[in-house]
Amino acid sequence: MNKQTYNLISIRNCPEYAERGIAWFASKWGIDRKEYEKSFADCINKNESLPQWYLVIDEDDEIIGGCGLIQNDFVDRTDLFPYLCALFVEEKARGNALGARLLENARIDGGRLGFDRLYLCTDHTSYYEKYGWRSIAVGHHPWGGTSRIYEAPTIKEPSLE
Repeated sequence: MNKQTYNLISIRNCPEYAERGIAWFASKWGIDRKEYEKSFADCINKNESLPQWYLVIDEDDEIIGGCGLIQNDFVDRTDLFPYLCALFVEEKARGNALGARLLENARIDGGRLGFDRLYLCTDHTSYYEKYGWRSIAVGHHPWGGTSRIYEAPTIKEPSLE
């Protein structure tokens, strides 16, 4: 069995993937594509640290995973940011540590962007803890639901200076 090769890309650095990425995230999360269109446009066109979007692309140039870093993930804890959002890996590609790779990349990029911590909202238990995230609070969503809020320190890469 051949080992598949995956590339992790940033939408900011590879804007040619934006339209496909928008459609992919909207199909996975059932969120209006207009939300993603605005966020991706801000990622590409604004000279600000947030938002950031990342995709994992396979050898056939198919999107098989992704996540984002955004200001807020539809939760009342606006004092906490940035939020890692929309982490998803296609079922056929699971078992290749792509979720772990996306989480690590976001923590490294968050550190590069000057953040000390990242946050995320989830209903999952036991997944994020394996990668150094810890539950710190409960967040309330505008539609009435709640999610656990997790935090993890960013990863600061050593300076070359």
